Amino acid sequence: MIAKRGRDSAEDDHDHDHPGHDQHALTDRPADHHDHPAGLRGWITSVFRPHSHDASDSIDSTLAASAEGMRALKISLVGLAVTAGFQVVIVVISGSVALLADTIHNFSDALTAIPLACAFWLGRRPPTKRYTYGYGRAEDLAGVFIVAMIALSAGVAGWEAVHRLLDPRAIDNVGWVMAAGVVGFVGNELVAMYRMRVGRRIGSAALVADGLHARTDGFTSLAVLGGAVGVALGFPLADPLVGLLITAAILVVLRNAARDIYRRLMDAVDPQLVDDVATLVGTVPGVDCVDSVRIRWLGHELQAEVEVTSEGRLSLADAHAIAEEAQHRLLHEIPRLTRATIHTNPSPTDGRDHHATTEHHFT
Repeated sequence: MIAKRGRDSAEDDHDHDHPGHDQHALTDRPADHHDHPAGLRGWITSVFRPHSHDASDSIDSTLAASAEGMRALKISLVGLAVTAGFQVVIVVISGSVALLADTIHNFSDALTAIPLACAFWLGRRPPTKRYTYGYGRAEDLAGVFIVAMIALSAGVAGWEAVHRLLDPRAIDNVGWVMAAGVVGFVGNELVAMYRMRVGRRIGSAALVADGLHARTDGFTSLAVLGGAVGVALGFPLADPLVGLLITAAILVVLRNAARDIYRRLMDAVDPQLVDDVATLVGTVPGVDCVDSVRIRWLGHELQAEVEVTSEGRLSLADAHAIAEEAQHRLLHEIPRLTRATIHTNPSPTDGRDHHATTEHHFT
């Protein structure tokens, strides 16, 4: 017995009140089930060691989530373009390699909005006979491009820093470099907070990774400020040395972003989410036990497959009603879940092996 719910019917049900369970019992729970440091320490930790769990804080429809992601990209792109444009002018005036590295990173960060926007647009298309699951995976592929851009920016920044160490050059207008560092930090931090907040709300790992990329840009802009101060105090090698520190910071972000995108492509989810689904389905009247739970991300939406065991003497209609109630609760109480498939196994009360026909395929 398999019960399925498509995207449209699931969204229609969300518009009604349903007695018997709390409609958003799990929606309001924090996405992270662990304690994290707060304040300045927490901010620094989030830069170099972002949360490894999957973010899922909303049950908005897929189309609304895609539209919100597109809006976030457009607004943040303008902000990053203004920030990077200001820094380019200061690079030309000053010749600062640290600021050049930071500016290159800012431009690469802005360019990642293009494949992400294409992925959000493509994800809105309905499934076809060839792409039967739709195009949500395009968003995860855009995340691969983001990781590649982070790697490229690390390589360019490192090369420029080493080149300036071997061939030092004077930095002019140090005061302007300091100002560019402050502007870079403020602009990137605002964009980072916005992208990450929207990404977590709609469940987009790619958008969260892009926000983390911008946040690191802001942090390295502060390092540019530090290098300029070092030059002003009579230590000219501070500029290329800070460029190397920026490269190291980018490599840390590269590792974390690559890990998160890899997990999405490999259908990894937060183990706590599996426990939540099993617990929720196990409370449905008529479900004797939960045999297996499989969950995966497809873009910024979740899909689940659950096998349960129920009384073997139930009629087809009664077994279907149990499966319907199980998926009904999942669709309402598991954030970002847009499709659930419930398979009902009959309990072997009559001594029969109900899976004998196919058992040899799985041994």
